[in-house]
Amino acid sequence: MQPCDAKMSSSGTRYWRSGVGAPVVLIHGVGLDATMWQAQVDALADHYDVIAYDMLGHGESPLPKEDASLDDYADQLCALMDELEIAQATVIGFSMGGLVARAFALRHLERLRAMGVLSSVFNRNEQQRSGVQQRLSQTREQGPSANVEGALERWFSPAFRAAYPDRIAAIRDCVTQNHPDGYYRSYALFGTQDRFGANDLSSINVPVLVATGELDPGSTPHMAKELARNLPNAHVHILAGQRHMAPLEAADEVNRLLLGFLGKVHYPSTQEQEETLG
Repeated sequence: MQPCDAKMSSSGTRYWRSGVGAPVVLIHGVGLDATMWQAQVDALADHYDVIAYDMLGHGESPLPKEDASLDDYADQLCALMDELEIAQATVIGFSMGGLVARAFALRHLERLRAMGVLSSVFNRNEQQRSGVQQRLSQTREQGPSANVEGALERWFSPAFRAAYPDRIAAIRDCVTQNHPDGYYRSYALFGTQDRFGANDLSSINVPVLVATGELDPGSTPHMAKELARNLPNAHVHILAGQRHMAPLEAADEVNRLLLGFLGKVHYPSTQEQEETLG
């Protein structure tokens, strides 16, 4: 996913599209951009029509309006799908992208074939809420670089940070180069909307994969299990030994998980045959 390969929608959303087959849309987390999905695009595009795009306020996409809600982020995706003539897609969201996927499901359920929610948040406790509010205040005062070092420590294991300093530097640069307003407005939603649509989640009747890292301090296994209990057709998977940025740190494991989930959604008879033979 090189910048030169990106395209721009008529409304200004930057996106990449690769592969053929059933459409799969990838939504990144706050402070990042679509390039975080490189390993997943490489794996999924052999089987699916994969679209990865920059959320409002990130990468090369437009800034969200000052009073933006998660519905605005969901509508951005709907507009992109309209332009690409995609009637229905499986939507996979990471971290804040998981919140956007939920908002999209609640607002545009007829456009959703299935949903993946990776390393996302749900119903924070008071300690977790206090921590994210503190980081939000720092972000408002100091911009995207305010707490990036702490984020990197939460997101990646010490071993990964030591082994891949160039990849850590690239993520640091991605976060710190965000537009201050776009980053703050997005982070404010990420920090306050963990219970978004909680009372209506039972209406999301499509297949859902909810997954997170065993050691993720902000998107905990407890959150994943609680979210899944509120969804009528959800499966939970906990990635052993992983922190927040599993799509990068444990790309092969995440790719196998996604391919297995997508196979059951789009090719159930084939999956049943493989499980029987296996």
